[in-house]
Amino acid sequence: MSYQIFFQQFGRRAVRRNWKWLGAAAVVGGLLGLMLISLARAEQLPARQAAHAQYLKAEKLRTALQGKPQKERALAEYKHLVDAYRRVYLITPHSADTPSALLAVAELYQEMGRNFEDKYFQSAIDAYQFLLHEYPSTRYREDALITTGQIQKDDLEQPDVAEKTFQEFLREHPRSPKAEEARDALKEIAEEREKESKPAAREKLAEQRDTERRLPQVTQIRTWNAEDYTRVVIDVEDEVKYQSARIGDPDRIYFDLHKAKLSSTLAGKTFEPNSGFLKGIRVAQNSSGVVRVVLELDKVKDFSVFELPNPYRLVVDVYGPQAVVSKLPPPAETGKPEKTPGRTERAGVAHNEKPKASPEKAAAANEPPGEVTKTEPGAAKSATSKSGRSARQTAALMTPPPEPQPTHDGQRSLTRALGLKIGRIVIDAGHGGHDTGTIGPSGLMEKDLCLDVALRLGKLIRQRLPGAEVVFTREDDTFIPLENRTAIANQAKADLFISIHANSSRDRKARGVETYYLNFTGSEEALEVASRENALSQGSIHELQDLIKKIARNEKTEESRELATDVQQSLTQRLQRVNRTMKDRGVKKAPFVVLIGANMPSVLAEISFLSNPADEQLLKKPDHRQRVAEGLYRGVESYLQSLNSVTYNQAKAPLVDR
Repeated sequence: MSYQIFFQQFGRRAVRRNWKWLGAAAVVGGLLGLMLISLARAEQLPARQAAHAQYLKAEKLRTALQGKPQKERALAEYKHLVDAYRRVYLITPHSADTPSALLAVAELYQEMGRNFEDKYFQSAIDAYQFLLHEYPSTRYREDALITTGQIQKDDLEQPDVAEKTFQEFLREHPRSPKAEEARDALKEIAEEREKESKPAAREKLAEQRDTERRLPQVTQIRTWNAEDYTRVVIDVEDEVKYQSARIGDPDRIYFDLHKAKLSSTLAGKTFEPNSGFLKGIRVAQNSSGVVRVVLELDKVKDFSVFELPNPYRLVVDVYGPQAVVSKLPPPAETGKPEKTPGRTERAGVAHNEKPKASPEKAAAANEPPGEVTKTEPGAAKSATSKSGRSARQTAALMTPPPEPQPTHDGQRSLTRALGLKIGRIVIDAGHGGHDTGTIGPSGLMEKDLCLDVALRLGKLIRQRLPGAEVVFTREDDTFIPLENRTAIANQAKADLFISIHANSSRDRKARGVETYYLNFTGSEEALEVASRENALSQGSIHELQDLIKKIARNEKTEESRELATDVQQSLTQRLQRVNRTMKDRGVKKAPFVVLIGANMPSVLAEISFLSNPADEQLLKKPDHRQRVAEGLYRGVESYLQSLNSVTYNQAKAPLVDR
């Protein structure tokens, strides 16, 4: 595809459509012309809104695609995604999102060239050139020029053309931080020319190029800012070995990824997180086969790092001075971490917004006796105070709360000793989007079942514990990477994390309920379940054993086991009322990625075996799903009662009689 053809596809049709009123204005002139210009501008407002909506849709699709292992991504998916970004420009070229959409098109074409056919490298260059031509003052100009040169040099092996591009960059941006990158590239081109002039060195150079082409690429760096830590996710096409160290003056952490190659989309890039505990992130090809990522720190207390496979990524958390740093590697999707789809159920408030103060906080403790209020026909009457509390509720508030109960094994954890309460609960519906999870014999998908039960559970908590705030990791059929789910909970400062899943077994007769908490285990059966939910191979699970040993030292383990015990007992009892053959498979521990790094008690409930034909038919019924949600709720309620948190929540919430 030539640049001219690319321009024809993107530009002429949209320009004619959006500026037709201006042409008419020039002909009519005068006042009518001004009126038409005003109409044109007014017409652009909804177009820009439509373009923004289309851009968000494309971003969502890209997040889903990036969540798949590279080997599972199809060329048709890439083409569909390119078209989704193209439509942003075709709706209106004047949207603030249009340059970002064009940049995404170029980056996707480069991935397509890397993974499918070399011809897409030229499409990437055409896209970058179109971006530079149509938006000469874009903030992406330096990145586009540098990346174009890198594609020409490394992917298309056109050193002469690349040389001109890098020289153009230095003429335009001689003082840019990326200027050194351009000078190094020009130096490499000169050295390779010299080697090619010598027959003995020419063959060695060809082998070196072939080796470099096969190296896994570092394709993306994503950040996520929470109040007390910042997460950095480094995406790599395949597993690599790495070294890391923290050095001072200035304070920074570097990661050297060995036998890796930096994608040209990242070449010369620097990242400046809008907030958090990082001043910036630098990435470069430090030497042949070594990619260096440098995190420039700002008042950082500590950091932790761990790896997640399939697709492979390195997850780094840097903690601020006020953070309580767990000894386990923190959680892991994203996706675009700056805009993760967690939302609270109460009043539709986004999970990262601060909850509004409850109106009863302003009420005096010694209010006068309540008045009898009028009610609708058939409704029960109750004496209420001016604050809306009944006499019973007011009396309950004046009663000293009981002490928290010890754990099931008679211990008093630090949580109970300090009298800590539960105010915010994160409910995680397993899987979603392209990740269907287990599919039952007749086609029921785990992702749909889990979402329905999660929404039902959230509704029960909101109705019966009005002081408890509910946060969902997803409220629709959206793919959320595993590493994003506990990050949502951490950012929301949640007090509990409950992940809902359905089990599966090669034995179609297997049935029952089991609840997991995060810990290291030697149970092959537990590892098999974790392997399925983590989408990892059995070998990869065993490679996580060092990580799990760190997890076992997590101070939240004891309370997670307590929550798991209450949920397991309640859920089993509830389901056995309608099916006495429902097996209580007990509380277990396993290395679930979705639980890694949660800064609060967290559990994963396997609500039934979707692979069992009889259980699948039950799970299709709304009333049975309600039973499951009720069982989960009763488990949560029992746990809250053991902490004396039910009374606390009711006292803090706007109270109404139930």
